[in-house]
Amino acid sequence: MAEATRLFHTTLIPSFNPLHKTKPYSYSQSPPIIFHKRPINCSVSTSDTTKATVTQKVPWGCDIDSLENASALQKWLSESGLPPQKMAIQRVEVGERGLVALKNIRKGENLLFVPPSLCITADSEWSCTEAGEVLKQNSVPDWPLIATYLISEANFMESSRWSNYISALPRQPYSLLYWTREELDRYLEASQIRERAIERVTNVIGTYNDLRLRIFSKYPHLFPEEVFNIETFKWSFGILFSRLVRLPSMDGRVALVPWADMLNHSCEVETFLDYDKSSKGVVFTTDRPYQPGEQVFISYGKKSNGELLLSYGFVPKEGTNPSDSVELSLSLKKSDKCYKEKLEALRKYELSGSQCFPIQITGWPMELMAYAFLAVSPPSMSRQFEEMAAAASNKNTTKKDLRYPEIEEQALQFILDCCESSISKYNRFLQASGSMDLDVTSPKQLNRRLFLKQLAVDLCTSERRILFRAQYILRRRLRDIRSGELRALRLFDGLRKLFK
Repeated sequence: MAEATRLFHTTLIPSFNPLHKTKPYSYSQSPPIIFHKRPINCSVSTSDTTKATVTQKVPWGCDIDSLENASALQKWLSESGLPPQKMAIQRVEVGERGLVALKNIRKGENLLFVPPSLCITADSEWSCTEAGEVLKQNSVPDWPLIATYLISEANFMESSRWSNYISALPRQPYSLLYWTREELDRYLEASQIRERAIERVTNVIGTYNDLRLRIFSKYPHLFPEEVFNIETFKWSFGILFSRLVRLPSMDGRVALVPWADMLNHSCEVETFLDYDKSSKGVVFTTDRPYQPGEQVFISYGKKSNGELLLSYGFVPKEGTNPSDSVELSLSLKKSDKCYKEKLEALRKYELSGSQCFPIQITGWPMELMAYAFLAVSPPSMSRQFEEMAAAASNKNTTKKDLRYPEIEEQALQFILDCCESSISKYNRFLQASGSMDLDVTSPKQLNRRLFLKQLAVDLCTSERRILFRAQYILRRRLRDIRSGELRALRLFDGLRKLFK
């Protein structure tokens, strides 16, 4: 499956926080576990000074489009309890690898039936039992726990129960985690998804550093730095971001589901993974029929193109994603006489003086309009500042349909100005993209840059399309308001002359 395309509507946890500081558990020392100390070279950085380099690969897994380990994976799964399948792993047009129908598949048919024993969860048994006990005694949350587990099992190679599964995972998952800071700045300068990517990398690094300081450094015989380092954690988190699913019918438990995670995403389907209690397996129900040779799809959820690029490393074709959106940044003007009062009102509802709101092709949320009302409101409306801030945060329970006709024109013009400012950034990038990277001479580096640039161009084109639509709607609405005002003024003048 397109490792860049793996998403499940079963909620993928979109963000996480570094571990909370807790008192380290005092664990007794035992005879050292011998780890396979293989050097890891995986150059990824978020520092401003880092130069873009071709990222090296971890020593386990396979190439993104490789089928070399697919048959071994399917054989191991079958021997371990996976029932006969109507699908097989093949190279596909949408995604490098995917599950393709071997037989006719009906609409409404349940597929997969992956038993819980073949799912990786926070309760999975460790090859190094003591390492797992240390993490659990330190109350490590599920995400970093599973990330550490994946590295530990990968390092045990053939002696790990999961060796066939890990061998079929990509050495370098498609994810913005693997873009250097220079590449993020260069190719995603116009898109707000750049900030999300930087935040995600920062969170991963923060989580690793917390684990290293609290646990790894205290138990080096269990967590040697040659194996458990920031490079391998970026690999494991890249796997989790693109494959980890939340299964509602298993009390919301998060899990890696081998075989199921070979399914690619399509914006045209709405089926998703869940645990079926009657069959006692992870399944999905098809919402369309498939013929032999057709690729079978699921939905990764109602995500924008930017979110799909962030976690899975791909961008759907322009106009094919009904859930696509673009984040528009609105900011208070520091020259505003009421700047401090407005900022105080926003902070009360956990908002800031600069806030992003999603815009879809069909329109924008009420919260965005409320923020715009606050931004343009005059001092005479200071009593409404808190009401506007509450509405902008979606915490206003008394007045859902917020309207201020006296400042509606100014608010719409404010949004239009922000929209056109954003459009100009996209225009500059798209116009300059054709001449980028002409100075790169290394074929390997050039191929990488051309690939990343094309992803960025596809994303920026789709996001600019939404902004163009918003620009059209705003201009039309302002024209209607202003023409209505003009007619009212003319009518008023006519009546005044009549009474004179």
